Amino acid sequence: MSLDPQVVAYRAARAADNVPPLYTRTLAEARAADLAAIRAGGGAVEPVHEVRDTHVPGPGGDLPVRVYRPAGDGPLPTLVWFFGGGWTLGSVETSDGICRRLANATGCQVVTVGYRLAPEHRFPAAVHDCHAATSWIAGHAEEFGADPRRLAVGGDSAGGNLAAAVTLLARDAGPQLAAQLLVYPNTDQRPRPAPTGGPEDPLLFNRHSVDWYRGHYLADPADAADPLASPLLAEDLAGLPPALVITAEHDPLREEGERYADRLREAGVLTDLTRYPGMIHGFFAMPGAFDAAGRALDQAADFLRYRLRAADPVDKAGQGDPPPAGPGRPGSDTDG
Repeated sequence: MSLDPQVVAYRAARAADNVPPLYTRTLAEARAADLAAIRAGGGAVEPVHEVRDTHVPGPGGDLPVRVYRPAGDGPLPTLVWFFGGGWTLGSVETSDGICRRLANATGCQVVTVGYRLAPEHRFPAAVHDCHAATSWIAGHAEEFGADPRRLAVGGDSAGGNLAAAVTLLARDAGPQLAAQLLVYPNTDQRPRPAPTGGPEDPLLFNRHSVDWYRGHYLADPADAADPLASPLLAEDLAGLPPALVITAEHDPLREEGERYADRLREAGVLTDLTRYPGMIHGFFAMPGAFDAAGRALDQAADFLRYRLRAADPVDKAGQGDPPPAGPGRPGSDTDG
Protein backbone atom coordinates (compact mmCIF):
# COMPACT_ATOMS: atom_id res chain seq x y z
CA MET A 1 0.00 0.00 0.00
CA SER A 2 1.14 3.54 -0.69
CA LEU A 3 1.86 6.16 1.93
CA ASP A 4 -1.15 7.59 3.73
CA PRO A 5 -2.13 10.99 2.26
CA GLN A 6 -1.31 12.65 5.58
CA VAL A 7 2.17 11.10 5.46
CA VAL A 8 2.57 12.37 1.88
CA ALA A 9 1.73 15.88 3.08
CA TYR A 10 4.09 15.53 6.04
CA ARG A 11 6.91 14.39 3.76
CA ALA A 12 6.25 17.23 1.31
CA ALA A 13 6.44 19.79 4.12
CA ARG A 14 9.76 18.37 5.25
CA ALA A 15 11.06 18.53 1.69
CA ALA A 16 9.90 22.14 1.30
CA ASP A 17 11.63 23.07 4.55
CA ASN A 18 14.77 21.16 3.53
CA VAL A 19 14.81 19.28 6.85
CA PRO A 20 18.07 17.30 7.15
CA PRO A 21 17.98 13.74 8.53
CA LEU A 22 18.76 13.45 12.22
CA TYR A 23 21.70 11.17 11.43
CA THR A 24 23.46 14.01 9.58
CA ARG A 25 23.37 16.34 12.61
CA THR A 26 25.43 16.63 15.73
CA LEU A 27 24.09 14.80 18.75
CA ALA A 28 22.95 18.04 20.42
CA GLU A 29 21.24 19.21 17.23
CA ALA A 30 19.53 15.85 16.75
CA ARG A 31 18.22 15.81 20.32
CA ALA A 32 16.78 19.31 20.00
CA ALA A 33 15.27 18.61 16.58
CA ASP A 34 13.69 15.36 17.77
CA LEU A 35 11.92 17.11 20.64
CA ALA A 36 10.79 19.97 18.38
CA ALA A 37 9.37 17.58 15.77
CA ILE A 38 7.43 15.59 18.36
CA ARG A 39 5.99 18.73 19.91
CA ALA A 40 5.00 20.03 16.49
CA GLY A 41 3.18 16.82 15.61
CA GLY A 42 1.76 16.04 19.03
CA GLY A 43 -1.33 18.22 18.80
CA ALA A 44 -3.00 19.95 21.73
CA VAL A 45 -1.50 19.29 25.15
CA GLU A 46 -4.07 17.42 27.22
CA PRO A 47 -4.45 18.50 30.84
CA VAL A 48 -4.07 15.69 33.39
CA HIS A 49 -5.37 15.78 36.96
CA GLU A 50 -1.84 15.67 38.42
CA VAL A 51 1.60 15.76 36.81
CA ARG A 52 4.70 15.73 38.99
CA ASP A 53 8.43 15.16 38.56
CA THR A 54 10.42 13.08 40.99
CA HIS A 55 13.34 10.63 41.04
CA VAL A 56 13.94 6.96 41.70
CA PRO A 57 17.31 5.29 42.37
CA GLY A 58 19.03 3.61 39.46
CA PRO A 59 22.22 1.62 38.92
CA GLY A 60 24.16 4.76 37.99
CA GLY A 61 22.42 7.28 40.23
CA ASP A 62 18.99 8.84 40.53
CA LEU A 63 16.72 8.62 37.48
CA PRO A 64 14.18 11.35 36.71
CA VAL A 65 10.61 10.11 36.41
CA ARG A 66 7.42 11.99 35.58
CA VAL A 67 4.14 10.79 37.07
CA TYR A 68 0.82 11.39 35.28
CA ARG A 69 -2.08 10.66 37.60
CA PRO A 70 -5.71 10.90 36.48
CA ALA A 71 -8.43 11.70 38.96
CA GLY A 72 -9.20 8.81 41.32
CA ASP A 73 -8.66 7.71 44.85
CA GLY A 74 -6.63 4.78 46.10
CA PRO A 75 -4.01 2.73 44.30
CA LEU A 76 -4.27 2.94 40.53
CA PRO A 77 -3.16 0.54 37.82
CA THR A 78 0.13 1.88 36.50
CA LEU A 79 1.91 1.89 33.16
CA VAL A 80 5.69 2.43 33.25
CA TRP A 81 6.55 4.06 29.91
CA PHE A 82 9.95 4.17 28.16
CA PHE A 83 10.35 6.86 25.49
CA GLY A 84 11.71 6.27 22.01
CA GLY A 85 14.70 7.93 20.38
CA GLY A 86 17.10 5.16 19.46
CA TRP A 87 18.49 5.01 23.02
CA THR A 88 20.30 8.21 21.96
CA LEU A 89 17.63 10.91 21.76
CA GLY A 90 14.59 11.60 23.89
CA SER A 91 13.65 12.39 27.46
CA VAL A 92 10.61 12.51 29.70
CA GLU A 93 9.65 15.59 27.65
CA THR A 94 9.46 13.76 24.31
CA SER A 95 6.92 11.27 25.68
CA ASP A 96 4.80 13.91 27.44
CA GLY A 97 1.97 13.89 24.90
CA ILE A 98 1.72 10.10 24.77
CA CYS A 99 1.69 9.79 28.55
CA ARG A 100 -0.95 12.48 29.01
CA ARG A 101 -3.27 10.88 26.49
CA LEU A 102 -2.84 7.36 27.84
CA ALA A 103 -3.38 8.50 31.43
CA ASN A 104 -6.63 10.24 30.51
CA ALA A 105 -7.89 7.51 28.18
CA THR A 106 -7.15 4.58 30.48
CA GLY A 107 -7.74 5.99 33.95
CA CYS A 108 -4.35 4.48 34.74
CA GLN A 109 -1.38 6.22 36.22
CA VAL A 110 1.52 6.58 33.78
CA VAL A 111 5.13 6.95 34.91
CA THR A 112 7.79 7.74 32.32
CA VAL A 113 11.43 6.99 33.09
CA GLY A 114 14.40 9.18 32.15
CA TYR A 115 16.91 6.40 31.53
CA ARG A 116 20.54 7.09 30.64
CA LEU A 117 21.23 7.75 26.97
CA ALA A 118 23.90 6.53 24.57
CA PRO A 119 26.59 7.13 23.50
CA GLU A 120 27.41 8.54 26.93
CA HIS A 121 25.99 5.34 28.47
CA ARG A 122 25.92 2.40 26.12
CA PHE A 123 24.08 -0.92 26.30
CA PRO A 124 23.01 -2.33 28.73
CA ALA A 125 22.76 0.84 30.88
CA ALA A 126 19.29 1.81 29.61
CA VAL A 127 17.91 -1.71 30.10
CA HIS A 128 19.04 -1.88 33.72
CA ASP A 129 17.82 1.66 34.41
CA CYS A 130 14.36 0.78 33.13
CA HIS A 131 14.19 -2.47 35.08
CA ALA A 132 15.43 -0.77 38.23
CA ALA A 133 12.82 1.98 37.93
CA THR A 134 10.03 -0.53 37.32
CA SER A 135 11.15 -2.60 40.30
CA TRP A 136 11.34 0.49 42.52
CA ILE A 137 7.84 1.61 41.58
CA ALA A 138 6.49 -1.88 42.30
CA GLY A 139 8.37 -2.06 45.59
CA HIS A 140 7.25 1.43 46.65
CA ALA A 141 3.72 1.20 45.30
CA GLU A 142 2.18 3.03 48.24
CA GLU A 143 4.50 5.99 47.69
CA PHE A 144 3.41 6.16 44.04
CA GLY A 145 -0.26 5.36 44.65
CA ALA A 146 0.16 2.33 42.42
CA ASP A 147 -1.47 -1.09 42.56
CA PRO A 148 1.49 -3.51 42.21
CA ARG A 149 -0.85 -6.25 40.98
CA ARG A 150 -1.76 -4.10 37.97
CA LEU A 151 1.59 -2.95 36.61
CA ALA A 152 2.41 -2.77 32.89
CA VAL A 153 5.38 -1.62 30.83
CA GLY A 154 5.41 -0.04 27.41
CA GLY A 155 7.34 2.07 24.99
CA ASP A 156 7.72 3.19 21.40
CA SER A 157 10.64 2.28 19.13
CA ALA A 158 13.74 2.00 21.36
CA GLY A 159 11.34 2.32 24.27
CA GLY A 160 9.49 -0.74 22.96
CA ASN A 161 12.80 -2.56 22.83
CA LEU A 162 13.47 -1.60 26.45
CA ALA A 163 9.98 -2.64 27.54
CA ALA A 164 10.46 -6.05 25.92
CA ALA A 165 13.85 -6.43 27.61
CA VAL A 166 12.37 -5.45 30.98
CA THR A 167 9.74 -8.19 30.67
CA LEU A 168 12.55 -10.73 30.21
CA LEU A 169 14.32 -9.50 33.34
CA ALA A 170 11.08 -9.23 35.31
CA ARG A 171 10.04 -12.78 34.46
CA ASP A 172 13.09 -14.06 36.31
CA ALA A 173 13.76 -11.37 38.92
CA GLY A 174 10.43 -9.55 39.28
CA PRO A 175 8.38 -7.50 39.51
CA GLN A 176 5.27 -9.26 38.23
CA LEU A 177 3.87 -7.53 35.17
CA ALA A 178 0.32 -7.66 33.86
CA ALA A 179 0.85 -6.37 30.31
CA GLN A 180 3.32 -5.01 27.79
CA LEU A 181 2.64 -2.40 25.10
CA LEU A 182 5.21 -2.45 22.29
CA VAL A 183 4.92 0.23 19.62
CA TYR A 184 7.05 -0.43 16.51
CA PRO A 185 9.75 -1.98 18.73
CA ASN A 186 13.34 -2.74 17.77
CA THR A 187 13.69 -6.46 18.47
CA ASP A 188 16.72 -7.53 16.41
CA GLN A 189 19.91 -5.46 16.46
CA ARG A 190 21.83 -7.61 14.01
CA PRO A 191 22.82 -5.65 10.90
CA ARG A 192 20.98 -6.66 7.76
CA PRO A 193 21.57 -5.75 4.12
CA ALA A 194 19.49 -2.88 2.80
CA PRO A 195 16.40 -4.01 0.88
CA THR A 196 16.33 -3.77 -2.87
CA GLY A 197 14.08 -1.26 -4.58
CA GLY A 198 15.99 1.99 -4.60
CA PRO A 199 17.72 4.35 -2.19
CA GLU A 200 16.52 5.06 1.32
CA ASP A 201 14.17 8.03 1.71
CA PRO A 202 16.14 10.70 3.62
CA LEU A 203 12.94 12.51 4.61
CA LEU A 204 11.63 9.55 6.62
CA PHE A 205 13.02 7.16 9.23
CA ASN A 206 15.06 4.62 7.27
CA ARG A 207 17.80 2.02 7.62
CA HIS A 208 20.48 4.68 7.83
CA SER A 209 18.60 5.93 10.89
CA VAL A 210 18.56 2.42 12.35
CA ASP A 211 22.29 2.00 11.80
CA TRP A 212 23.06 5.42 13.29
CA TYR A 213 21.18 4.67 16.50
CA ARG A 214 22.64 1.16 16.78
CA GLY A 215 26.13 2.56 16.37
CA HIS A 216 25.59 4.87 19.32
CA TYR A 217 23.95 2.24 21.52
CA LEU A 218 26.08 -0.88 21.13
CA ALA A 219 29.68 -0.59 22.30
CA ASP A 220 30.49 -3.87 20.55
CA PRO A 221 28.61 -5.24 17.49
CA ALA A 222 28.64 -8.62 19.26
CA ASP A 223 26.23 -7.15 21.82
CA ALA A 224 23.52 -7.48 19.17
CA ALA A 225 23.32 -11.19 20.04
CA ASP A 226 22.32 -10.44 23.64
CA PRO A 227 18.55 -10.94 24.13
CA LEU A 228 18.44 -7.79 26.25
CA ALA A 229 19.52 -5.89 23.12
CA SER A 230 17.62 -8.14 20.68
CA PRO A 231 14.60 -9.68 22.44
CA LEU A 232 13.75 -11.58 19.26
CA LEU A 233 16.84 -13.70 19.91
CA ALA A 234 15.72 -14.79 23.39
CA GLU A 235 15.65 -18.58 23.55
CA ASP A 236 12.41 -18.72 25.52
CA LEU A 237 9.61 -16.14 25.59
CA ALA A 238 7.19 -18.23 27.65
CA GLY A 239 5.76 -16.70 30.78
CA LEU A 240 5.84 -13.09 29.57
CA PRO A 241 2.84 -10.81 30.12
CA PRO A 242 0.10 -10.33 27.51
CA ALA A 243 1.22 -8.02 24.73
CA LEU A 244 -0.06 -5.53 22.22
CA VAL A 245 2.35 -4.96 19.34
CA ILE A 246 1.69 -2.01 17.01
CA THR A 247 3.61 -1.65 13.75
CA ALA A 248 3.63 0.78 10.83
CA GLU A 249 3.53 -0.42 7.25
CA HIS A 250 6.32 1.84 5.94
CA ASP A 251 8.81 1.26 8.74
CA PRO A 252 12.14 -0.57 8.49
CA LEU A 253 11.36 -2.06 11.93
CA ARG A 254 7.99 -3.51 10.89
CA GLU A 255 9.16 -7.00 10.04
CA GLU A 256 11.11 -7.54 13.28
CA GLY A 257 8.23 -6.20 15.36
CA GLU A 258 5.79 -8.57 13.72
CA ARG A 259 8.19 -11.48 14.00
CA TYR A 260 8.43 -10.78 17.72
CA ALA A 261 4.63 -10.87 18.00
CA ASP A 262 4.66 -14.23 16.21
CA ARG A 263 7.27 -15.60 18.59
CA LEU A 264 5.32 -14.42 21.61
CA ARG A 265 2.28 -16.27 20.34
CA GLU A 266 4.29 -19.39 19.64
CA ALA A 267 5.46 -19.26 23.27
CA GLY A 268 1.87 -19.13 24.48
CA VAL A 269 1.80 -15.41 25.32
CA LEU A 270 -1.53 -13.70 24.65
CA THR A 271 -0.58 -11.26 21.90
CA ASP A 272 -2.50 -8.76 19.78
CA LEU A 273 -0.85 -7.35 16.66
CA THR A 274 -2.00 -4.48 14.47
CA ARG A 275 -0.21 -2.99 11.49
CA TYR A 276 -1.25 0.54 10.56
CA PRO A 277 -1.35 0.86 6.77
CA GLY A 278 0.29 3.81 5.07
CA MET A 279 1.99 4.83 8.30
CA ILE A 280 5.64 5.51 9.09
CA HIS A 281 7.90 5.07 12.09
CA GLY A 282 7.14 7.67 14.75
CA PHE A 283 3.48 8.16 13.87
CA PHE A 284 2.22 7.07 17.33
CA ALA A 285 3.67 10.21 18.93
CA MET A 286 2.07 12.55 16.36
CA PRO A 287 -1.74 12.59 16.68
CA GLY A 288 -1.68 16.24 15.62
CA ALA A 289 -0.36 15.19 12.21
CA PHE A 290 -1.79 11.71 11.64
CA ASP A 291 -5.34 10.53 12.33
CA ALA A 292 -3.98 6.98 12.60
CA ALA A 293 -2.02 8.03 15.68
CA GLY A 294 -5.25 8.83 17.50
CA ARG A 295 -6.66 5.44 16.55
CA ALA A 296 -3.50 3.69 17.71
CA LEU A 297 -3.49 5.55 21.02
CA ASP A 298 -7.15 4.61 21.53
CA GLN A 299 -6.30 0.99 20.76
CA ALA A 300 -3.46 1.05 23.26
CA ALA A 301 -5.78 2.52 25.89
CA ASP A 302 -8.39 -0.19 25.24
CA PHE A 303 -5.75 -2.87 25.62
CA LEU A 304 -4.37 -1.44 28.85
CA ARG A 305 -7.78 -0.93 30.41
CA TYR A 306 -8.76 -4.51 29.67
CA ARG A 307 -5.50 -6.19 30.69
CA LEU A 308 -4.97 -4.18 33.85
CA ARG A 309 -8.59 -4.68 34.85
CA ALA A 310 -8.25 -8.40 34.24
CA ALA A 311 -5.21 -8.46 36.53
CA ASP A 312 -7.31 -7.19 39.46
CA PRO A 313 -8.53 -10.20 41.47
CA VAL A 314 -11.28 -8.05 42.99
CA ASP A 315 -12.65 -6.64 39.74
CA LYS A 316 -14.15 -9.62 37.96
CA ALA A 317 -15.51 -7.43 35.19
CA GLY A 318 -12.11 -7.60 33.58
CA GLN A 319 -12.44 -11.35 33.22
CA GLY A 320 -15.10 -11.06 30.54
CA ASP A 321 -14.75 -10.84 26.80
CA PRO A 322 -11.97 -8.61 25.47
CA PRO A 323 -12.77 -5.49 23.43
CA PRO A 324 -14.08 -6.28 19.95
CA ALA A 325 -11.49 -7.19 17.34
CA GLY A 326 -11.16 -5.17 14.20
CA PRO A 327 -9.18 -2.30 12.72
CA GLY A 328 -7.58 -0.27 15.47
CA ARG A 329 -8.85 -2.48 18.29
CA PRO A 330 -7.17 -5.10 20.47
CA GLY A 331 -7.66 -8.63 19.29
CA SER A 332 -7.07 -7.68 15.67
CA ASP A 333 -4.34 -9.13 13.55
CA THR A 334 -5.11 -6.97 10.57
CA ASP A 335 -4.30 -3.54 9.34
CA GLY A 336 -5.51 -0.72 11.59
